[in-house]
Amino acid sequence: MTEPIKVGFIPLTDAAPLIVARELGFAAEEDLDITLVPAPSWATLRDRLVMGETDAAHILAPIPVAGALGIGNSDSRLEVLMALNLSGNAVTVSNELAEEMRAAGHDFSFADATAAGRALIALHRPLRIGVPFPFSMHAELLYYWLETLGLAAPQALTVHTVPPPLMAAALADGAIDAFCVGEPWNSLTVENGDGTMLLPGSAIRNGGIEKVLAVRSGWPEQYPDRAGRLMRAIWRAGRWLDREDNRSTAAEILADSRWLDLPVGIVEHALRDSFVISPRGDVRQTERFLTFHAGAANFPWRSQAAWIGMRIAARLGLDRAQSVAAAKSVFRTDLYRLHLRGIGADLPTASEKLEGTLSVPTAVGSETGRVILAPDRFFDGSVFDPMK
Repeated sequence: MTEPIKVGFIPLTDAAPLIVARELGFAAEEDLDITLVPAPSWATLRDRLVMGETDAAHILAPIPVAGALGIGNSDSRLEVLMALNLSGNAVTVSNELAEEMRAAGHDFSFADATAAGRALIALHRPLRIGVPFPFSMHAELLYYWLETLGLAAPQALTVHTVPPPLMAAALADGAIDAFCVGEPWNSLTVENGDGTMLLPGSAIRNGGIEKVLAVRSGWPEQYPDRAGRLMRAIWRAGRWLDREDNRSTAAEILADSRWLDLPVGIVEHALRDSFVISPRGDVRQTERFLTFHAGAANFPWRSQAAWIGMRIAARLGLDRAQSVAAAKSVFRTDLYRLHLRGIGADLPTASEKLEGTLSVPTAVGSETGRVILAPDRFFDGSVFDPMK
């Protein structure tokens, strides 16, 4: 018997696993009838999940962590069943800032986070930067990147919360000078002639977790069969998405008016790792801009949660050890192993790892022998040890 299930999402390219699971029958194979419920903002998406209006959600990885730390205006604990994607964000600046940076010698290589950050800081002006939510990888990457290069972040930045679908308009209207957001909103801004893409988020941190599948605490225990079926459908959709010959079809599906409602060509940039970065027509290639499956991408590493918890704690003056422990607890590696064992999923033997050590694809132990993890370097070469 087919079971109905409601899943919230924001119209972004990285919502693709949910959309593909529904549209290509991966959910139906698990006897699930997925209704995808769009939300205008991350706060609305979170609140609908907390209130039980949806069963699960495509959500920013730091939101469940913030809830576990007792912040973020949520009284209900959320838990992460799996990662939906790695990376997928970019930093875009206004045309005015772009021209100033070019005049100062920046070449917009789209690969060098150090050079791009220094060029931005060297403008010596207050920066108004948009992020989709205060507790997001967009915000954490921005703070980490600019702070590492010497800017007093977040004090020296004016950070505005702007829902992703409104980000391009906010830059065009002059409400912000730059933003960090997921695709396709960077590409749409360039297409409209209103900004220049400065840097992919993967240049700041390669292979960082971005969106996750989140549920209310207790839901997967109350509905274990439904949770497992949803996870398996999404996992299979992610595997399909990571096949190069499926990316054009994926762009056509996502571009539909029910989902992103944009031209296929704009949607396809993130899926092809190829971008038109400026209204002048400059083209840049980048590797692994957006990963849905390869290298155990869906595994909810507790060390990724720990890094987020540590960064939030440091910024807000919370106890770091307690914050790291609380962050780890919401990433349910146990449920991932339980529900995806036996279908070919990569199941690392460890639930945590050193973050930032891999510069090349690297084999690690798994339940089936080994799994090849993708590079996960921070731009400055730092390493995060979740045990410290």
